[in-house]
Amino acid sequence: MSGILVHEWLSPRGGSENVFAVLGDVFSDAERWCLWNESGGRFDGVEETVLARTSLKGRKAAALPLMPFAWRMLPERDADWVLCSSHLFAHHARFGGPAGDAPKLVYTHTPARYIWAPELDGRGQGVAARAASALLKPLDRRRAAEPVAIAANSAFIAERVGWAWDRESTVIHPPIDVARFAEAVATDQTHAVITTLPDDFLLGVSRFVPYKRLELVIDAGIASGLPVVLAGGGADEVRLRAYADDRGHPVTIVRDPSSTLLAALYRAAVALVFPAVEDFGIMPVEAMATGTPVVGNAVGGVAESVVDGVTGALVREWTAPELAAAVERAAAADPSACVRRAYEFDRPVFEGEIAAWVARETR
Repeated sequence: MSGILVHEWLSPRGGSENVFAVLGDVFSDAERWCLWNESGGRFDGVEETVLARTSLKGRKAAALPLMPFAWRMLPERDADWVLCSSHLFAHHARFGGPAGDAPKLVYTHTPARYIWAPELDGRGQGVAARAASALLKPLDRRRAAEPVAIAANSAFIAERVGWAWDRESTVIHPPIDVARFAEAVATDQTHAVITTLPDDFLLGVSRFVPYKRLELVIDAGIASGLPVVLAGGGADEVRLRAYADDRGHPVTIVRDPSSTLLAALYRAAVALVFPAVEDFGIMPVEAMATGTPVVGNAVGGVAESVVDGVTGALVREWTAPELAAAVERAAAADPSACVRRAYEFDRPVFEGEIAAWVARETR
């Protein structure tokens, strides 16, 4: 059976791009489409929508009002099924020709957060965004009624699909290259960085943006008496440094680590502290792959990978007493249990589940 894979825009890196790359390997004969391709050569041979031929290419905020229309202007194609990888409007896709009548399936990373869950995404907080959201919600729900089946990347997102789109969905967790972290070998360069860090520390990893809540990693360090290492980068670095300075707590910044250095940071940390409310949360699984436990948010997708008291600790109230207890509980975790848990989310697991789901829903 021939198929078509659809994604939003393509960037050089990103969790949804990683899923699209694996989908391309699983369904290697499928034609691939995106809004526009700015992946820097990572994705070749992907067709683009009409927006890619305008001055709006790459301008996500400006192009957003036209995206639903672009997805309805796709050309005639012949295909037995269409699978959309969607975190905004890719599930709106409709082709002309035989593909227009083919079963459409959606793998959703989330219904658009700044439309359906603006409290989790600052892009949905402005007056213009709220006005656009009111107009887009009915259209988005209508288009979400078209697929024959929907898969969600976590139970947390399946619940959001239920109240936002009024649809049931199958949970298929995203693919993670567990072996890349479990088997990573330190280099002289990574060793040189690790030796500059404290012997015992708590690690926070993400983009430095407010909704990632990295100040709570610092709070965990204060509560447990452990220094903190923050790995990543972004405009929120100034605020985070000031937050730590005001509290007199030692924080080291490691900017934009490579995957090899990131693996070494995971392995050296007492625990990864991950306070963000994520749709799934890839980094906690990466940390567990190195044998490092996770102190994670009990709200969101992280609660589906971290097993409280076994591979880390889940936190509901980010108060000093609960953080101190959570770090102590996580530090007692068995590294081998962490690794075993990580492999439950390995890439081959996803490949088998997504292939079986598509076959089942299109037969």
